[in-house]
Amino acid sequence: MPTNWHEGIVRKIESIAPNVRSFLLEVPEVQSFDFRAGQFVTMDLPIGDKRLQRWRSYSIANAPDGSNALELCIVRSESGSGSRFLFEEVKEGSAIKLKGPDGGFVLPEEINKDLVFICTGTGIAPFRSMILDLKKSGKPHRNIHLIFGARTENDILYREEFEALTRTMPGFRYDVALSRQENWPGWKGYVHQVYLQEYAMPRPDVAFYLCGWSNMIDEVVANLLVQLKYDRSQIHYELYG
Repeated sequence: MPTNWHEGIVRKIESIAPNVRSFLLEVPEVQSFDFRAGQFVTMDLPIGDKRLQRWRSYSIANAPDGSNALELCIVRSESGSGSRFLFEEVKEGSAIKLKGPDGGFVLPEEINKDLVFICTGTGIAPFRSMILDLKKSGKPHRNIHLIFGARTENDILYREEFEALTRTMPGFRYDVALSRQENWPGWKGYVHQVYLQEYAMPRPDVAFYLCGWSNMIDEVVANLLVQLKYDRSQIHYELYG
């Protein structure tokens, strides 16, 4: 089956945290870039000769809306040639070759469990897409608890948006854990303490979705399975990096 590559045009670049930028792209050759909330696209960047050197995958951070627009939330990594190229070479108006959407990190058609989204850094992107999609579509769902981990307040991505959703979206909860800021009124430390306390009693009617670096996900999975005795079928995750 042939891979469909598209040309994406960068329409807007916005700094949303230190070393994190939002890239808004448009795919002019299609009227609607159809994807499911939680999926990703893969870019082919001119940074090497081999495919593995050039390809970088990023979760789509906006909700499907029938348009040909995509928002990507990208962190700059000093060791990463892909993010270095995107931060230093790409400007508004630049063209980027991309394919997709791909990935099975999506919500079920029928949501009959409470959703707990656990993420750090730009791992918030697929959850933003899912949450905004549920809000816009009006699709039936149960409670949603977003647990986000960062170092400092400056690193909280889409903070105002999610704080507003706690007031306008019934059943939506939002907790932030900061690991390097003492004068923070919320959770101090890492995301683990939040779900370990809030979901200490195992329930069959909750589904955990995790996105972030592999060591964070490994620790969450071990805690949920071994310490709290949740069933493996209740845990879903997407690794990055």
